[in-house]
Amino acid sequence: MARRLLLLLLLLGAGPLADGLFVTDYFTRTPRKLSPFRSFASIELFHFRIPEDTLVTVWNLITFKEQGGTFGDRCPDRSVTVYFRSGAPPIIAPLHTHFPRDTAVPGSFTLTLTWSLPNRTTGVFNITSPLPGDWFLAAHLPKDEGKISVKGLYEECQYLFQPQLIVQRLVGIAVLYPGYISAQSIAPHSRSSLYKVFVPSHTSQVLVQVLGCRAGDRSAASCPLWLKVRAKAPPLHNSTALDCRERAPCQLALERPLWHHWYYVLLEKALGVPGPIRFQLTVQLTDCSRPGLSRAPVLLPAAAMNMPQSFGALVSLSLGESLPPATPKGTQPPPAGPPPGECCWPIRPTLRNELDTFSVHFYIFFGPNVSVPPNRPAVFGISLLPVLDSGGVLNLELKLNVSSLRGENVTVFGCLTHEVPLMAGDNASVTCETGSLAGFLLSVNSTASLARLRIPYPQTGSWYLSLRSLCATEHGFEPCANVTAEVYLRTYLSPCIEDCGPYGQCKLLSTNNYLYAACECKAGWNGWGCTDSAEAFSYGFQLLATLLLCLSNLMFLPPVAIALRSRYLLEASVYVFTMFFSTFYHACDQPGIAVFCIMEYDVLQFCDFLGSLMSVWVTVIAMARLQPLAKQVLYLLGAMLLSMALQLDRHGLWNLLGPSLFAVGIMAIAWTARSIRRRHCYPPTWQRWAFYLGPGALIAAGAVLLYACVETEENYFYTHSIWHMLIAGSVGFLLPPRPKAAGRLGPLPRRKGCGYRLCVNEQEELGLVGPATASVSSVCAS
Repeated sequence: MARRLLLLLLLLGAGPLADGLFVTDYFTRTPRKLSPFRSFASIELFHFRIPEDTLVTVWNLITFKEQGGTFGDRCPDRSVTVYFRSGAPPIIAPLHTHFPRDTAVPGSFTLTLTWSLPNRTTGVFNITSPLPGDWFLAAHLPKDEGKISVKGLYEECQYLFQPQLIVQRLVGIAVLYPGYISAQSIAPHSRSSLYKVFVPSHTSQVLVQVLGCRAGDRSAASCPLWLKVRAKAPPLHNSTALDCRERAPCQLALERPLWHHWYYVLLEKALGVPGPIRFQLTVQLTDCSRPGLSRAPVLLPAAAMNMPQSFGALVSLSLGESLPPATPKGTQPPPAGPPPGECCWPIRPTLRNELDTFSVHFYIFFGPNVSVPPNRPAVFGISLLPVLDSGGVLNLELKLNVSSLRGENVTVFGCLTHEVPLMAGDNASVTCETGSLAGFLLSVNSTASLARLRIPYPQTGSWYLSLRSLCATEHGFEPCANVTAEVYLRTYLSPCIEDCGPYGQCKLLSTNNYLYAACECKAGWNGWGCTDSAEAFSYGFQLLATLLLCLSNLMFLPPVAIALRSRYLLEASVYVFTMFFSTFYHACDQPGIAVFCIMEYDVLQFCDFLGSLMSVWVTVIAMARLQPLAKQVLYLLGAMLLSMALQLDRHGLWNLLGPSLFAVGIMAIAWTARSIRRRHCYPPTWQRWAFYLGPGALIAAGAVLLYACVETEENYFYTHSIWHMLIAGSVGFLLPPRPKAAGRLGPLPRRKGCGYRLCVNEQEELGLVGPATASVSSVCAS
């Protein structure tokens, strides 16, 4: 059923372009576990690449639940939010947090999936005539309450997300040769005809003309066609269009087209035209580096025309400088060129200096101070590598040298655009936009001499910065006279915005060999650069949390004193070790600025976990009242095994529960054996059970329940502090009393010549029993 639905969408999505040979491609990604949204570092990112000449794309979004290796029918329904963006990862803010200042936020498509079945749901998202190249999908679950769960305590509900992409592209699109007239026709059973032409760099205008239109066998007074043009992908219903019935001759001009891209030309029949339509089609490109001259006709093999580089070497030729090539079949020499257009100014390149991943500086030759003349703009080119540079942040900084203005009221406008420089008139320089192109505007003057712009996850390719100086007058901005402004220009690529500040950590993430960076905020700070302080912890709160977590470890001082008084020196040393490293681990583990680390974080965490587990281990083994040799062997064996377990998985449930249960088992066996031998319960006194073992066990059980069921990220600082105090208190109650030394008999003299020896039990069992007495158990013959 799902396949039929996808096929139906593909057929309907083609629309008027449904005539021709289509190829369907299928792409899929491995299912991944979704996480609740906390920051962009917690989302799952998927990377796809859509080929050229694609008419329809359909994303089949599959989400299913799992619990314990089976279908999670009992798992609650949690909505899944999916974002789509072309060229770079989507920039999202589902928690409605604020972005840092001077940050540009491009839009993206958003889709929310709801559950249609108990354990599975499917969503479909189709795009007609999508832009070719890289596409990114980001998915996440809603934010949860931040409960801290013990790994392995119960079967966790997992929500898995798998996107699938179906692409339908048109094969054999006719390529138009710039400057030549080609005879074309639309058959009676067809609705449209699609063509494409490559636009090289330094092109200021694309002119598409429809000539000699004939409906059937007669010349039509008005051509019954719609002419549509679009860059990068086939035209849509809202693309630049012209009704040829209302315009004679039928021609459509595009100013400032995107450089180094394919432009698609769609000719569509008007409604109510049954027969064939014959016409002539031509495309002319104006070279802005030579005003008044069109580009030379370029005839290359069809295979070469599919390579954009085929036009790149001929951008400097003009009609007056090239020899007319042989006219191919079905073409005619070009008509007169378009009127002269606006010239384009030289583009100064930048030097790329790669320092590290997403750490790239773009240096200007004879910079970084640049001069902006009064009569023309200064244009600079910045090239971002495909895929590699889209996972960072593009930073731009302008600083005006006020002393260079010589007292004039000069404002320098900077316009940053993608894929084509914007070098229009005064008004366009101020607004940084035209009818079909919009960029990012910056301005500096004598009062505000510094301007910054940050673009997270920029689209790759060529970026152009146009600087122009204008003087403010009563009638607006006008070109300045004899004032050359000097501007300090700095452009660089960074992983995160200002390294996420003091309350965040910049993380380098990867998905399917694609690298990107994102901030992970702490101490209640949020936002793309961890600059949103709406829920931030104050410094006093951070200090209180640090002191509570650190000073609560002082509750281990009473157990240390009890152990020393009872001559449990080894146990006391373990408690001191735990108290020391737990204190400094939590001092280093704080999310805010109240942090103090005496050594590496990983070392402190390992020692804290090891000390906690060893404290439980030595306390339970000491309660077993084993022989000194057996006790020392178990202590050493436990230290080695716990170190190995913590190295394997530091947060696993069985790292805490396994050694504890094993130690309790040893204690139970020792107590049972002693009770059987003595024929009464051990420990024998009810006071020991009522005032020590019972309260100690209840306190330890409460600590375990608090740790496993109550602890969340919001209450961590005081619930974990209570955990410290409960564990230390339970140790003080459970630690056995001082072992009592047994009475001894003096050595008996051995008779000479007589081989009899008195065998004496030199030490009685340890425990809460009466004073030991020496007894003669047997007389041994020599």
